[in-house]
Amino acid sequence: MRLGIMGLPNVGKSTLFNAITKAGAQCANYHFCTIEPNIGTVAVPDPRLDFLAALYKPERVVPAVIEFVDIAGLVKGAGKGEGLGNRFLSHIREVDALVHVVRCFQDDDIVHVSGEVDPLKDVASIEFELIFSDLEILERRLDKTRKMMKSGDRKYAEEVLLMERIKTGLEAGRCVRHLSFSPEEQSFVDNLFLLTAKPVIYAANVAESMLKYCDSSPLAAKLAAFAREEGNSMIVVSARIEEEISELPDDEKILFIKELGLTESGLDRLIKAGYQLLGLISFLTAGPMEVRAWTIPAGTRAPQAAGKIHTDFERGFIRAEIVSYGDLVACGSYHNAREKGLVRSEGRDYIMKDGDVTLFRFNV
Repeated sequence: MRLGIMGLPNVGKSTLFNAITKAGAQCANYHFCTIEPNIGTVAVPDPRLDFLAALYKPERVVPAVIEFVDIAGLVKGAGKGEGLGNRFLSHIREVDALVHVVRCFQDDDIVHVSGEVDPLKDVASIEFELIFSDLEILERRLDKTRKMMKSGDRKYAEEVLLMERIKTGLEAGRCVRHLSFSPEEQSFVDNLFLLTAKPVIYAANVAESMLKYCDSSPLAAKLAAFAREEGNSMIVVSARIEEEISELPDDEKILFIKELGLTESGLDRLIKAGYQLLGLISFLTAGPMEVRAWTIPAGTRAPQAAGKIHTDFERGFIRAEIVSYGDLVACGSYHNAREKGLVRSEGRDYIMKDGDVTLFRFNV
């Protein structure tokens, strides 16, 4: 999973990125501090791996990972190439989903690009630039497809009708992700690589004092109402607090989070939101050599999950021997789970579930 962190300049993108990746990206109080995208890989926290590691005592433990990309701040005119806009927009095309960091705090010492803190105006400003960029891409594709219609192939006529429908939606200010398509149409739309088709998580960046009582932050509440209306995800974070958490030893992080009156860090909430947004789950493999989490789309069948490990596993798939993580914990060992008949033999049509502890049998 690759998540792009974007937003206007000076909203806390790089501070949040640094906190969750410890990648040491440069942060400063001026526009275009970030030019090239900073990239950091983060292990997905998964306590299930800790249990399996204690059970199997493997040589290594490999968690699932998320790649975060810190995309430079977009400004008015980015869709026309202003402020290095074309360069920055190309970075957005390369991610699976967007984390749109929105400033929801007042601070006279941190300049705002428009001089006024208004989360909805900030969101609209970014979306306008993405829509404008999509319209330009769509126009070029439409011109090309209309010329190909002269061949008489009905497929091109259908594509033109679909793109004109998308164009009408964009011109009305609607992002592509909010438009409805049939499965066949969706496949075509995905191959257009439009920016407003990317799923979005809004990250309301609030002041440290507001994190525990975010409901009392009128700016965050304003963004939350908008997100609900749009059907988008939203989390509340404090980039500064996340920065403090990242600097603590692991054994102190949990205590600090509890002292703040929270149950988990902003990173944990962001990862959960990302998995839910993209419809992802993790299955587990365990043995004396390695304990590992593998990320797959929900609905993946067993052979394709096996192919995630190695193409030979999918090509020569025979069956999957599976015990649910909860059953394994309850039984205390794989042997006990098998004795109780809780280790199942599943075939090619089995749809993998989150937390399946799996051994694939194959022959090539």
